[in-house]
Amino acid sequence: MTRSRTVELEGHIIDSGTMQRCFGAVMDLGGSFDVEQFDVGKHETEESYCRLTVSADDTETLRAILHELHQNGAVLEDPSEVNLVAAPADKVVPPNFYSTTNHPTEVLYGGEWIAVERIEMDCALVVEPEPAADAGEGNRADASGDDETDGGPRAYTKTLNAVEEGDLVATDESGIRVNPPERPRSGGGAFGFMQGGVSAERPSESTIREVAAELRAVKEDGGNVMVVAGPAVIHSGAGNALADLVAAGYVDALSAGNGFATHDLERSIYGTSLGMDVETLEHPRKGHKHHIWTISEIIRAGGIEAAVEEGIVTEGVMYECVENDVDTVLAGSIRDDGPLPDTITDAVEAQNAIREQAHEADLVIMLATLLHSVAVGNCLPSTTKTVCVDINPATVTQLLDRGSAQAIGMVTDIGTFVPTLAEFVLEEAGSAEGHAEGGDA
Repeated sequence: MTRSRTVELEGHIIDSGTMQRCFGAVMDLGGSFDVEQFDVGKHETEESYCRLTVSADDTETLRAILHELHQNGAVLEDPSEVNLVAAPADKVVPPNFYSTTNHPTEVLYGGEWIAVERIEMDCALVVEPEPAADAGEGNRADASGDDETDGGPRAYTKTLNAVEEGDLVATDESGIRVNPPERPRSGGGAFGFMQGGVSAERPSESTIREVAAELRAVKEDGGNVMVVAGPAVIHSGAGNALADLVAAGYVDALSAGNGFATHDLERSIYGTSLGMDVETLEHPRKGHKHHIWTISEIIRAGGIEAAVEEGIVTEGVMYECVENDVDTVLAGSIRDDGPLPDTITDAVEAQNAIREQAHEADLVIMLATLLHSVAVGNCLPSTTKTVCVDINPATVTQLLDRGSAQAIGMVTDIGTFVPTLAEFVLEEAGSAEGHAEGGDA
């Protein structure tokens, strides 16, 4: 017996490719569809509406098709309210729990659609009928004091290790609406709708100039810029340029690992990175020991901030982060030397620290680090503008494949990208300041 359900699509579903993806998903999974109503928007700002009946030969196939349609923003006609099941124990979710996407999401509860706070992929979705006095652990927005509660029900994400016994967790996809990004009604430059992808053939200088313009615009609007950096930034000689951006106030948060910080500090103390002089490319005698000596110096001082205060560290990215009060998270790994006392060695604690940074960010720039880029990407909503730069195309493609489809990818030498970005940002900023002073005169 054929099974069928009716779903609805609404929004800019034609030019954003939503209809094409939905129709393709139905056919690829062995189903069929019958369009019952299709109202096309007559101009670029008017939304379209489509109602279609989806059919399949068996329940499992239909369920798979509905899942794919749901991920693309389709909603069942006359949807039921979200299905909630209490978590049976701490860190234990109910069977068939709903795993979130990184797209803006709403739940139907109490007859109203409620926006899910602090959305990110691969989390449980928790509904709180009445807000608790203390938000507790997890991804709850007011846990960090960001939002005020209005006394009504709330929905928010929680990582599995933050789920507490009794939490009301959403199961299956009933009463849940996903809103994938749509093509913006205006341009968008490098960050226009789904202009991501990976190519080394793009005119990189013009793309870097667009990224620089976006970085300045975010800061002018009071936004937050997060940089995710790998050791190659220092090895390639781009550390000075990144430090200049930090010093000029264009970086609000830095997410990196023990290696990045160690080699940046090594460069300040010994003039080398991993034992090599970045300027001359020479390897000083015993240079291979410089990184471990650096770690010992920082430990002896009591941490990076103390080393800056004592004059042990006098330049570099970490120096500027201390001097300019930049929020810094150093997440450790099993391969770390030392590590530095500032490095967070507990993986869950490090994830939570990165998560707090990611949810504050309006623009994220990922520089030559696969693991940290994917880790941060996993925490980002699809609405956060993201650029990933690496000489290895696999780094960029893996980020996009993991679900960060909003990212634009540039396959280029990080030693060229960062100085060029800094030049464009600081050059234009100086030019704007000069024009302002001339106008005042």
